Amino acid sequence: MTLEVDTVLARRRLRRSLGVWRALAVAAVVAALVAFSAASDRLAVALGGDQISRISIEGTITEKRGQLKLLRELADAKNVKALLVFVNSPGGTTTGGEALFEALRDVAKKKPVVAQFGTIAASAGYIVGLGADHIVSRANTITGSVGVLIQWPEVSQLLDNIGIKVNAIKSGRLKAVPSPFEPLNEEGKAVTQSMIDEGFQWFLSLVEARRGIKPDDIPGLVQGRVFTGREAVELKLVDEIGGEDQALKWLREKRKIDPELQVIDWKPKSSSSLGFLSVIRFIAGGLLGDSEARLVRILGRDPSLSTLGLDGLVSVWQPSEN
Repeated sequence: MTLEVDTVLARRRLRRSLGVWRALAVAAVVAALVAFSAASDRLAVALGGDQISRISIEGTITEKRGQLKLLRELADAKNVKALLVFVNSPGGTTTGGEALFEALRDVAKKKPVVAQFGTIAASAGYIVGLGADHIVSRANTITGSVGVLIQWPEVSQLLDNIGIKVNAIKSGRLKAVPSPFEPLNEEGKAVTQSMIDEGFQWFLSLVEARRGIKPDDIPGLVQGRVFTGREAVELKLVDEIGGEDQALKWLREKRKIDPELQVIDWKPKSSSSLGFLSVIRFIAGGLLGDSEARLVRILGRDPSLSTLGLDGLVSVWQPSEN
């Protein structure tokens, strides 16, 4: 009987071991394929062929050095004749939008830049669009939401209820204001509002300068409302309705870009693929029941949680659930 039990246990251990090695083998193949895919896009650049480059700005916008470096490379690449920017973002940090706007304008000094809006291009996503020479939007794209905010949780009452007090010694009464550990007083509100107003005026000045319109003349614009693509065209917030084909048509007809040029995707090295160990963990976690990895993936896909880590001035559209 003992021999039979030992044999069964040995077989189970062998099956588990084989399962792990299968997962690692699959991970290695996936990593190789992802790396090859990323390299294939860069191959056209290395060979020096003329092209239209395409980048994607998706999800929550923050200031990412990899993206900015990529745009500098695009601006300097002699074989890149134009840039197509696909935007599908509800916004993000105001500095993130500012950095991308300035980088796109630097590209535009050397070659034409056209933006194509996807499902949503609002707040900082719209700031990115303002960096282009021409904006193409889907008819039902959600865009606009021109504005700035600061948001933070305020837990002072909760701490009082559970008997916790946060002590602080500050160099000045406005240091660390606003704070989650104390209610915002009138002086703090005034200072915070002043900063918001200054950032908002900067945003409005971009709209006025880049779109040639007076923000006060657009109903709801200064109040931060969103618009459909159709409304945005009528109000001159974007230039025309369409998708990528329409954006490429503009490049070819208005900027005389060769219609035979291939469109090549450019991606920052840091986000072009999952790292090898990340791929292993992702696949092994799915195969072996790694609940922690699954939780991280779920949280990463939840848009309601993605903005909790944004610091500073924020330009992001967050639709109410009510």
